[in-house]
Amino acid sequence: MPRSGPPTAQQASLERVRLDCSLSPQRVLAALRHETLPFALTGSWAGGGAIVGAGPLAVAAGDPFTTLDELPTVGGVRQGQEHAVGGGWFGWLGYRLAGLVEQVPFGPVRPVAMPDHHLAYYDHVLRLDPSGGWWFEALVTPGRAGALGERLRRLQGLLAQARLTEGLGRRPAPPPLTLPAPAAAAHLTAVSRCRRRIHDGEIFQANICLRLGSTWEGRAGELLSTALETVSPAYGAAFDTPHGGVASLSPELFLRRRGDAVATAPIKGTVERSADPVRAAATRAWLQRSAKDAAEHVMIVDLMRNDLGRVCQYGSVRAPREPTVEPHPGLWHLVSRVQGRLRPGVGNGELLRATFPPGSVTGAPKVQALRVISELEGTGREVYTGAIGYASPVAGLELNVAIRTLELAGGQLWLGAGGGIVADSDPANELDEALAKARPIAAAIGTAVKVADPVSREHALHAA
Repeated sequence: MPRSGPPTAQQASLERVRLDCSLSPQRVLAALRHETLPFALTGSWAGGGAIVGAGPLAVAAGDPFTTLDELPTVGGVRQGQEHAVGGGWFGWLGYRLAGLVEQVPFGPVRPVAMPDHHLAYYDHVLRLDPSGGWWFEALVTPGRAGALGERLRRLQGLLAQARLTEGLGRRPAPPPLTLPAPAAAAHLTAVSRCRRRIHDGEIFQANICLRLGSTWEGRAGELLSTALETVSPAYGAAFDTPHGGVASLSPELFLRRRGDAVATAPIKGTVERSADPVRAAATRAWLQRSAKDAAEHVMIVDLMRNDLGRVCQYGSVRAPREPTVEPHPGLWHLVSRVQGRLRPGVGNGELLRATFPPGSVTGAPKVQALRVISELEGTGREVYTGAIGYASPVAGLELNVAIRTLELAGGQLWLGAGGGIVADSDPANELDEALAKARPIAAAIGTAVKVADPVSREHALHAA
């Protein structure tokens, strides 16, 4: 495991070398699979393309929010380098880091515990830019030029070898992601109890989730690579560590920060999207006029406006009057983009403390919603509904919301799914929505969603 620390107090220069490479991100990730702590980000990150890396200098052990400010200083980015990344901290911030922000109790049931955070500092990455060209990018500090030159030659060799092979044989797909009947019944009861607490005036909304489980002995990178053959998530990610891995097919941006400009794009409001164009258009129209989904959405947009307002310049936070209906694998989502200007001196750590965990996967008011979630959900959340991404001195801060995210450790594979509960939520419909969100993810990795001994509609009505 890396031991040396990141060059936080040093001046670094951004160096880029164009690579003779036309491989897909998944093939590049496979080429690095035997290196230390490989990862990949694909989709819209840093303006689009992909970021693949391995061989970090350090792994964070302290406060993860503070860690994201521990970056070297890099001179101005030259023309043509607008989409460069160079390096920085890459990894995840698990949901349980909410305990660093508020006094929040967490449920005791953790079927498989993942590290609350994983952040590793890489001073070089492989970058697929939006135009389709691969680059070796490095943040060169005094004393590292020679090592980075050797690293470039090694990576060029691995890519050349990968180019000459047919690629890896695919592992068998995992068994179905299964929701046991007692867990399905417990979810119906949790939704019903959440509704009562809303009617009692304790909260306005809470995001109540369930967990589907399976078994698998592979790597997170393999899951992402399989999924990318059929889907193109906006914020795809894979991280493999000795303590477990994550493969995220998230559609949602949590935070993007460049300089003092910050943005978030909460998703709230969902309906299944049929492959049939006529039916898909009908469900899109239904979502646009759904009062229940509109109520969910506006509360979370207001929450995110308030969170950003804690660290933004007065009057700078803006949100659209109406959300956009966006297509995602198997689903329509309501999305709004909220933007603001940070106050002078606000760092990444302060920004995270003002906004974490993401509002769209907690509720309103956020702190009380966190407490309700801990009381009502059957299993503790791990990476799911936290955030995944990077902090770079060149590309800024960018994090997804860790939804549609597979987690694996100790031969176990699991997927969280849920939805926002408001006063008129129907327990059976909420269970259906959670499963609808899980199905495209299961299909992308070659498996299915299964409810063991499906819960009857009568049980759902009784729970309500």
